[in-house]
Amino acid sequence: MRTESSTYTIIYAAVMVILVALGLSFTHQALSERQTKNVQIDKMQQILRSLKQDEKDITTDKAEEKYSNIITDAYLINSDTGEKDASTAGALPTDPAFMVNVAAGEGLPVYEASIDGDKKYILPLDGKGLWGPIWGYIAIDSDGETVYGVEFGHDSETPGLGAEITHKPFRQQFEGKELFKNGEFKSIAVVKKGRTLADKDYVDGISGGTITSQGVDAMIYDSVDKYKNFLVNLNSSN
Repeated sequence: MRTESSTYTIIYAAVMVILVALGLSFTHQALSERQTKNVQIDKMQQILRSLKQDEKDITTDKAEEKYSNIITDAYLINSDTGEKDASTAGALPTDPAFMVNVAAGEGLPVYEASIDGDKKYILPLDGKGLWGPIWGYIAIDSDGETVYGVEFGHDSETPGLGAEITHKPFRQQFEGKELFKNGEFKSIAVVKKGRTLADKDYVDGISGGTITSQGVDAMIYDSVDKYKNFLVNLNSSN
């Protein structure tokens, strides 16, 4: 076939298109698997940080092993009854409870952990800050009301202001706070520094990050409120 013919040009172009398409498809598949793995590792690290695990023990190459050692179960619950959906139970990253998209309203996952022989329950948080989404995890003691630890993340909050929600000084304030008072769900308020509340536990907000602080306040209330019946069940079983 003559290389200067129209037929040659069409066949050559078609072959190149097919080869490029196959190459792109293969690259996408390879990268997609790696990206999914990275997302899973990041999620495990966030859950482990809510359990106050040392950063050096949950690096990218250690997080999966640490997660499998600490997280003993993961499942979805029914918000109306607070009951566990046994069909979703399991602690591996491929389980439905781990894979569910909380922000999209796909379900209410609970992660169970064992820390020095004590059981902890980790719940996901999802909300809105000043400039975009904020999220996190809250670890609760076996009594169903006392906070063991929290982890917060954000998409685009202002460095030095709203972004301070991810730093330890802010997060550590939540430790030991109670979500219930006299059997009633109250959540934990985030208030302007110097302000006090009589009817619920509270922490100081971020100076200069008022809207982000309010976002955290609303996020904790709205997210944990969905688990209220689950937590009440835990408390009544103790």
